Amino acid sequence: MKMMRVNDVTLHMSDTGQTERPALVFSNSLGTDFRLWDRVAPAFSGHFRIVRYDKRGHGLSEAPPPPYAMSDHVGDLEALLDRLDIRDAIVAGLSVGGMIAQGLAAKRPDLVRALVLADTAARIGTRDLWNERIAKVEHGGIEAIAENVLERWFSEEFRNQHPEEVQGWRAMVTRTPVNGYAGTSFALRDTDYSVPTSHLKLPVLCLGGSEDGSTPPAVVKATADLIPGARFVEIPDAGHLPCIDQPAAMIDAMQAFFQEARLV
Repeated sequence: MKMMRVNDVTLHMSDTGQTERPALVFSNSLGTDFRLWDRVAPAFSGHFRIVRYDKRGHGLSEAPPPPYAMSDHVGDLEALLDRLDIRDAIVAGLSVGGMIAQGLAAKRPDLVRALVLADTAARIGTRDLWNERIAKVEHGGIEAIAENVLERWFSEEFRNQHPEEVQGWRAMVTRTPVNGYAGTSFALRDTDYSVPTSHLKLPVLCLGGSEDGSTPPAVVKATADLIPGARFVEIPDAGHLPCIDQPAAMIDAMQAFFQEARLV
């Protein structure tokens, strides 16, 4: 276990591999901790320094009271990379992690060499959607939305074939602090990166699960279309978390992108 204090918040993080190698940084989705990447990150350990972290309000990181702004999450990752003396990282973000990655690339281009944006967008959802979700969580806890979240995360086929695994992910999301889930929902509600993301000038891979109920492939592709030269890949039979239900396909797409963009 490794903890680091940044911006008056203690973050849980993992930093593995040789420090002289290029950094591959993973930022996870709403309601998950960095174990989300357990099936993907090891595939790249031979080529990269691997950094994973629990954003504020998630996992073992501190959960200050809501609301949070996306700039809080971006600032946390910025400070973390500065503390680790990392520049020119490849940042792979899923869902809100992908928004954090977009914000970081726009704010600190010296920190980001390339992006992998998985099941995310320049804007996710509507103000009404997030207000409704925040109200449910604040009044009924994460349990009040758990089933709906799992239906959006995983296809019906995956849920039927892997009930024990789905229960594990249910446990993860329901154990997310209410402060963290609601706080990050405020950040998602109030963020539209359409303009800054359209100005990004770096290699970008956008991935979308074909069965994603949260950010469908068309939404992910629309964000890819904002970014000059961005590549979009749809992952068949994947939900909102392709690193869980289709990790091999995600790894293959990332490896092809890294080679094509001469990042390895």
